[in-house]
Amino acid sequence: MAEWPSHVTVFEVGPRDGLQNEPGEVGLEVKLGLIERLADAGLTAIEAGAFVSPKWVPQMADSGALYQRLVRRPGVRYPALVPNEIGLARAIEAGVTEVAVFASASETFSRKNINCSIEESFARFAPVCATARAHGLDIRGYVSCALGCPYQGAVAPGAVAAVAARLVALGCTEVSLGDTIGVGTPRQALAMADAVLEQVPAERLALHFHNTYGQALANIYACLSRGIAVVDSAVGGLGGCPYASGASGNVATEDVLYMLDGLGIVTGVDLDRVVAAAVFVSEALGRPPGSRVARVRGPRSPTPPDQGVPPGPD
Repeated sequence: MAEWPSHVTVFEVGPRDGLQNEPGEVGLEVKLGLIERLADAGLTAIEAGAFVSPKWVPQMADSGALYQRLVRRPGVRYPALVPNEIGLARAIEAGVTEVAVFASASETFSRKNINCSIEESFARFAPVCATARAHGLDIRGYVSCALGCPYQGAVAPGAVAAVAARLVALGCTEVSLGDTIGVGTPRQALAMADAVLEQVPAERLALHFHNTYGQALANIYACLSRGIAVVDSAVGGLGGCPYASGASGNVATEDVLYMLDGLGIVTGVDLDRVVAAAVFVSEALGRPPGSRVARVRGPRSPTPPDQGVPPGPD
């Protein structure tokens, strides 16, 4: 069994995965302001956008403009999701230096989500990854439905391992294991991680757990014991899966940081600055942050003057 990591990289997905399903338009200035605040907090991996069809994901239609205006910090990665060769060409034109592709461990989810089988999806990814490598771009791979599928239910750990290994074979330097609908529990997460670790080393893996049933932190805690030292999260708990009833979004960056700090694991990230970023984007979206830590450590509304302070006991 691997030792617990002494350092964990928190991979911020809020600007992309967190915002992509927002129903109302999120302005470019808000997105840039959020990314700037996240970098100020010390996050070194911030997934900033996606070069996907505006017809299907209108929230990401301004990704080209975002990357052209983005002030890149030394030592900070700004990956972008690309689904195909067209998206990759747009990303390269915008100056992106790291891209991500995604595959599913569920055959049914793959067919319903991207209208092709798992095998066909890899046929699509092969030229994308080859072109990305030829341009010197780093490639990240996502495996969706690693702990369950909204259509077929349970997903075998071996199926997750097979997809992860194929992504590495295509040239992905890191593979993120995603509980897309947030149904996993620690025992399931460990079984999945152990199966993947038989084919992919821990230093090539990341955890991407949604918090639908409130199990994300527990699942992360369990998998840290396997030496996996990259955790995906979204500031303010942004996001959610349109396929999962009641999905509350990605695990919140500030909640992850609070847990890691308590475990004595170094992240290099300033928790209070992440909370400030969560408050910033939540105010822009017109709702409170979706995390416990931000609600406790963020600014509090003053007591209305007409209510006063309740009297104490006689």
